[in-house]
Amino acid sequence: MDSRRKPVATFHVGAFRRRIAWVFGLQFLAVAIICVMGIYDVAPVAAVIAVIVITTTLAWSATRRGWLPVRALARIINRWDGQQSDPDASQLSRLSLDTDADVAALASGLHGFATRIAGYNQRERNFTRDASHELRSPLTVIKMSADMLSDEDGLSDFGCRSVRRIKRATREMEALVEALLILARESDTGLDSERFVVNDVLRHELESARELLVGRPIELELEESARFALQGSSRVFSVLCWQLIRNACQQTEQGRVVISVLPGEVSVSNHSDPLMVADGSRATREHGADRHGFELAIAQRISDRFKWPLELQTRPGHENIAHIRFPHPLPVEV
Repeated sequence: MDSRRKPVATFHVGAFRRRIAWVFGLQFLAVAIICVMGIYDVAPVAAVIAVIVITTTLAWSATRRGWLPVRALARIINRWDGQQSDPDASQLSRLSLDTDADVAALASGLHGFATRIAGYNQRERNFTRDASHELRSPLTVIKMSADMLSDEDGLSDFGCRSVRRIKRATREMEALVEALLILARESDTGLDSERFVVNDVLRHELESARELLVGRPIELELEESARFALQGSSRVFSVLCWQLIRNACQQTEQGRVVISVLPGEVSVSNHSDPLMVADGSRATREHGADRHGFELAIAQRISDRFKWPLELQTRPGHENIAHIRFPHPLPVEV
């Protein structure tokens, strides 16, 4: 056995309850004796009242002393913000030997919880730092290579379309990585917070999305019945909208995908070709409302983080609508 092992502190089980029982028992006995003495005129009324007040004060002081470890533990928890790298700095494991075993068990459990939270915060920082570097570096290389390839002379039309798709996929991956890193950071509510116009971001997203729909009988339409701005990360908002647009396109074999900007709300809906819906083809039947896809999972997490409620609806004719409500829209012009 290791003789250098630290001795385990032994706390008394039920010490607080026994102390309180002794205090109130002695108080009851003293009050009973002095009351009997007062009844038989052995002691004057003033002395009886004085003894009762002194006994009650001593009982309150003894009870308060027994409650001090609980009060100290409450102060430590009130100051703890969950961001400390060293759980021992919170002094949760430093208790006197006369502390009640129940209070010691509570402090030990909180110390273990604080240790796990500190380890989680450290792993979070390591992951976000490493992922930010290791994922963005190859994306930068791909983007630069695609730009150099697009400048080559004699590139065929198919090669040009492929280069554009690579560029679009690279930009999409960059935005997605940034959104995932924001979601991975528990303390972050936004990255590069800015004031941006929703309509402008959507218009840019539609221009990029049309490049991926070349050759597919799907039209993207933007209906702007309102204009408003938001305070936050425009790239995260673009990722949120792109995930909904991508999901709508996957659910539509042929038809239209309409993005509508309403006062304080954005909706994305797919409208399949009536001929294909009436035909009941296998492709149309397979593209029902997918509420568990990767696109909607990312969109739901972003909406939860930024408090942008996301609502999914399914209507007859294979029409699926996603509504995003923004509780605090801003005017376009300051």
